Amino acid sequence: MQRKLGQGGMASVWRAYDEVLDRAVAVKLLTAEHTADPGAFDRARNEARCGARFAHPNVVAVYDFGTSRRAARGTAYLVMELVEGQLLDAAMAGGPLDWRVAGRICAEVGAGLAAAHGHGVVHRDIKPGNVVLTSAGAKILDFGVAARAGQPDRMPDGSLLGTPAYLAPERLDPGAAAPPIDVYAVGVLLYKCLTGRLPWPADTDEQVLRSHRYAPPAPLPRIDGLPAEVAEVCEASLDKLPEARPTSVALALILSAAVDVPVHVPPVLLPAPTRSALHAPTEAISA
Repeated sequence: MQRKLGQGGMASVWRAYDEVLDRAVAVKLLTAEHTADPGAFDRARNEARCGARFAHPNVVAVYDFGTSRRAARGTAYLVMELVEGQLLDAAMAGGPLDWRVAGRICAEVGAGLAAAHGHGVVHRDIKPGNVVLTSAGAKILDFGVAARAGQPDRMPDGSLLGTPAYLAPERLDPGAAAPPIDVYAVGVLLYKCLTGRLPWPADTDEQVLRSHRYAPPAPLPRIDGLPAEVAEVCEASLDKLPEARPTSVALALILSAAVDVPVHVPPVLLPAPTRSALHAPTEAISA
């Protein structure tokens, strides 16, 4: 370990050096108390497993997970890509971002989510504190509360994981984790990047949750130069109906085109033509 990068309630994050592969890494160390807590341990292991399913330039890479015993105390650790930059919530502390910056950040977040969704992983906690801005672009952090698509969204005790301001309305009812809940969160994120506030006036978590379920988002204010398609995809991502929202791939591509910044998204594959279609007469194919 070289130096501490941060401290949270459950873990500390350190800059370290991987002597085997000759590279700097970040190591998240759970406290002894949380290593012994099955819930906290499972969350750290879940972060490792979800992060290890895929690799993407807009997602912080996970390298290893395990436990060690030092000074007779058990410690769980997570080894990750070392990224240096500013968290998005700190970048937004001064107010709204330029629409080009906001569009690029959310395009890159959408691209990272498209990769996750393509591997059956739903993040469930997209928010400014889980996006870091680096010289290589925005990167998504913390898959600790991620779930496989189709798994129950609620915990066995009925509790709901995530941040109230970014919860899709369908998450307020029992159901399964699905990619549209992440798209909704990106819609909230984009709105806040553009305006500096949430899409609804609310002072408490209860008011925010009620707004998710019942209140339409406030229209975006006039923003000089903002392309119509950025406003439209923001509005569509905030639709109360999950099936009416764009996919993460569409979201990323629309924003990418609007700000003229390329992103990496999974290819959209069309069904292969059948043998009969390949050999059908030209007039039959065009009919």
